[in-house]
Amino acid sequence: MPQETRIQDVLTQEVISGEIAAAQDAYIESVAGGAPVRHHPPRDYPPYRSSLLRHPVQPLLAVGDPEAVELAGPVFGVTDVTDLDRDLTRQHGVEPLGERITVSGRVLDRDGRPVRGQLVEIWQANAAGRYAHQRDQHPAPLDPGFTGVGRCLTDDQGGYSFTTVKPGAYPWRNHVNAWRPAHIHFSLFGAAFVQRLITQMYFPGDPLFADDPILQSVTDSAARARLVAAYDHELSVPEWSLGYRWDIVLDGPAATWTEEGR
Repeated sequence: MPQETRIQDVLTQEVISGEIAAAQDAYIESVAGGAPVRHHPPRDYPPYRSSLLRHPVQPLLAVGDPEAVELAGPVFGVTDVTDLDRDLTRQHGVEPLGERITVSGRVLDRDGRPVRGQLVEIWQANAAGRYAHQRDQHPAPLDPGFTGVGRCLTDDQGGYSFTTVKPGAYPWRNHVNAWRPAHIHFSLFGAAFVQRLITQMYFPGDPLFADDPILQSVTDSAARARLVAAYDHELSVPEWSLGYRWDIVLDGPAATWTEEGR
């Protein structure tokens, strides 16, 4: 017979929220004491349990010949990315379920200059909060009209735009009754595929923000706020979709957090 789990051993939201609050208080105290503002989270953020097991613990290795790495990598051209790639609601011949949205913004460098010709990819859960992926087996319905993957190239002003559906929240096993707020994953490839950066965009006013250890791992409140899109009525398409604006800054003091913290 398996041993009975003691109540104090159950990892609840209350425990995780207490750890989040303690980490936040420690960060505020450190900045008040003269420590630098930390735009990126620690890679071993304790409330995000799996980060303790999979973050790098050894120094990164320098690549002797970076260009040699590129010779074995994939390539793409302008003709490889079509308008259908940016509209996730038209990829399968049937309308997906959910709230249709337009997500647009600009990719900028630290000086506010546009990053042109940048490959931007997104992936996300469907409106029920389920990914079209074999490892996602939680009991929410799949949508035959939606696989949740898109891409586009930024224009001369650094602009990008996607039409999709608003993703639903979903459970994950960080702790008991853990739910992730609605979000869209973004991937940016720089000038080459080996320069890939990954981040997440959230939606304003989500009640799950305070309970989510992934979002809260960005302990600086200003940096965390930069991960939340803004509703933009000018981007809404009449009788078609609601609009959200989200700019991505690749470097500098206003940089958008990326998962590798670079």
